Amino acid sequence: MKQLLPILFGSLLLPSPVSAALEGSFVYFPTAELVTTPAAVGLAYEDVFFTAADGTALHGWYLPGEPGRPLLVFCHGNAGNISHRVDNLRLLRELGLTVFIFDYRGYGRSSGTPSEAGTYSDLRGALVWLQQKGWKQEQMVYFGRSLGAAVALQLALEEPPAALILESPFTSIGAMGRHHSPLLWLLGGWLLNTRYDSLGKISDLRVPLMILHGDEDEIVPQQMGRQLFERAPQPKRFHSLPGAGHNNSYEVGGEAYRNWWREFLTEIR
Repeated sequence: MKQLLPILFGSLLLPSPVSAALEGSFVYFPTAELVTTPAAVGLAYEDVFFTAADGTALHGWYLPGEPGRPLLVFCHGNAGNISHRVDNLRLLRELGLTVFIFDYRGYGRSSGTPSEAGTYSDLRGALVWLQQKGWKQEQMVYFGRSLGAAVALQLALEEPPAALILESPFTSIGAMGRHHSPLLWLLGGWLLNTRYDSLGKISDLRVPLMILHGDEDEIVPQQMGRQLFERAPQPKRFHSLPGAGHNNSYEVGGEAYRNWWREFLTEIR
């Protein structure tokens, strides 16, 4: 932490492009190599190459599901890439869902450098590709985990889906900074351009919402998920996952977790 303080504080005094690059390194932790594919766990999938709304070349996977079931648009967290979500994909496919998961710019086989505006542009491009494939908004459910929850929420406001599911969501980058590094934030973190201010946006949501959050989340405290839930309009539901941390909620949740998904998806039909 002592080494990070002068780095981040100093970055705020650097020219804008340099400052932005350093700022991004504290928010995004992409991995380029795909370590596996859905085929490794017996899932059929299609490699998809598409462009973000601003033209950035991106990559994703399309996993076909059962006829008549919703399409889940999966926005992952800030580390790794889509290949680190294969076990999560297997669970979602067991629910009969068609799933589209993609890598933000700078992650996996997607080009570019990640940023807040860039992640929103990436999801906008994904929605265009899905619409061209024949999917309509009312057939889609957006699903965001961690940082992906902020991305999914933004697009749920712009392009409303049938429903929104957020897992382990944070309220804002500012709140995360104050929670983990109050001194760092005091010294200049509040000047960061990256906001992901979900708490300031969620009251404008106009689709059914489900929030899932582990009560032992060591990265995003469950209280943040509860704050978002309290601010969100009805219809909504909140589920606490006993014993679950930040990255293992879908594993620790077990059958109760799967049932919550089934119930929610049935309600929005």
